[in-house]
Amino acid sequence: MRTYSLLLACASVAIAQTPPTPPRVPDTVIADRDVAYSNVGGKQTMDVIRPRDNSAKPRPAVLLVHGGGFRAGSKEGYIPLAVKLAERGYVAATVNYRLSPGAQFPAPVEDVKAAVRFLRANAAKYNLDTEHIGALGGSAGGHLVLMLGVTAGVEEFEGSGPNREQSSRVQCVVDEYGPSDFTQSYSKSVDAAEVLPMFLGGDLDHERIWHIRSSPLNWVTPNAAPTLSIHGTLDPYVAYEQSLWLVERMIAAGVPAEIETIPGAGHGFKGADADRADARAFAWLDKYLKPAPAQHTLLISDHGPNGEIAEIEWPSAKVLWKAPNDHGHDVQALPNGHVLFTINPQKKVVELDENHKEVWVYSEGLEHPLAAQRLANGNTLIGDAKLGKVIEVTPDKKVVWKYESADLANMRSRNSHRTDQGTTLIAVEAEGRIIEVDQAGKIVWQWQAPNGKNRRLYMARRLKNGNTMMSLSAPGELVEVDPAGKIVRSIGGTNSDIRMGWTSGFTPLPDGSLLINDYTGRRIIEVNTKGKVVNEWRTGSRTIASIDLVK
Repeated sequence: MRTYSLLLACASVAIAQTPPTPPRVPDTVIADRDVAYSNVGGKQTMDVIRPRDNSAKPRPAVLLVHGGGFRAGSKEGYIPLAVKLAERGYVAATVNYRLSPGAQFPAPVEDVKAAVRFLRANAAKYNLDTEHIGALGGSAGGHLVLMLGVTAGVEEFEGSGPNREQSSRVQCVVDEYGPSDFTQSYSKSVDAAEVLPMFLGGDLDHERIWHIRSSPLNWVTPNAAPTLSIHGTLDPYVAYEQSLWLVERMIAAGVPAEIETIPGAGHGFKGADADRADARAFAWLDKYLKPAPAQHTLLISDHGPNGEIAEIEWPSAKVLWKAPNDHGHDVQALPNGHVLFTINPQKKVVELDENHKEVWVYSEGLEHPLAAQRLANGNTLIGDAKLGKVIEVTPDKKVVWKYESADLANMRSRNSHRTDQGTTLIAVEAEGRIIEVDQAGKIVWQWQAPNGKNRRLYMARRLKNGNTMMSLSAPGELVEVDPAGKIVRSIGGTNSDIRMGWTSGFTPLPDGSLLINDYTGRRIIEVNTKGKVVNEWRTGSRTIASIDLVK
């Protein structure tokens, strides 16, 4: 990584104003030099370096922002790193920006945001992926990329540069020894007292508000970009603690953030330290800008304030499409790309086709249809929690089977599901009990949860091995029970490192792992065959009742 002090310790400003001859680039890449991206405050330029092979699909991009104490340095210093990134399949853009004392904060922040917008506006020209743009900077450049990462959507920092229709958001940040809190810089920096007043218009006593507003630490929100900070423990210009504070604040906000500590390193890295920093930076950029293909696709039924079903990629949770369900409960992926789901308040069950258009609706005599399952014979099993009955209806809406009981009525029941053996599993939620009913309407098996009246039971599925898996609340638990009623496997509950509030929907994955929805914990977890959580999605405002794997 390039070595830049906060002041550019080993060079005078006069020397910095005469940039060295730009390094040559190899024939493996294309270099577009001195590309103007903004004319605010004079022409601001970037060098765009990309793979020569332009036949691939759009490539991720990385904006490189040089250091130099906000008053020196140039884009050419990052050309060697840009070449490395291009050879790894990235479009790399190293930028100049307005410098102090002629330009003060937030001018350089506005410039780097304009640079990101320029890349998006020219995505076709440079064959770059607008959804995967990262930023990397060192020292003062580290501060600027941090500001990119924490102020997405903050209008006051967008400036008046071009391409305002484009977003300046970045998808990840690599910060190398950049300051995060200017109010704490003076005591542990050999040059902050000289550099910061030029950048911020005065010292801490006279311009405290701008020291606060220009500090990335104070802009951290849960929407900040995933950030890696790389810092040496013996940095005399930007104290190591500056990165530590930032990463701790981001983690507290729920933002993916890590610190790579390089013991004994100063400001800027050389030799083995530089190699280590490069490797760590490349791994972070690859993780967030070159995402692996989705492992699975899920349907979720959001019973909460969003009131919709949605198809998402797993584990990224990227939403592919969504449709309103009026806070319904159940959803099922059908083999032909169709979707079956309940709209409880509207007293109906709906099937959407692959274009998300209604192709079948059943509402005859329903009051609160909470469960729906398309059967192998083409019929549909529907559980009505208010009426206390489960019915099987044909495509032309003829009822061909029914089971009803007062024990199920008045919202005492939840999910129902037909087994491969032709029986039906019905969750009697109010009793913490599962009953299995045959075609004659006879209860042929049942299981009572321990302390069942205090444990709500949402759904059950019969496994290929003959056991039954069920989801419970108080505490959240997924149990596997053998035909004799013995619990042979438990995930969650009281005796596990995995603690959940209320498990509702769940679905197995082809490798034997399980996706489990924690309804009140507002998360979906993936648990492997060894009982370890390998992926997790904190669902935020979504309160999901049911999930299903799109086959």
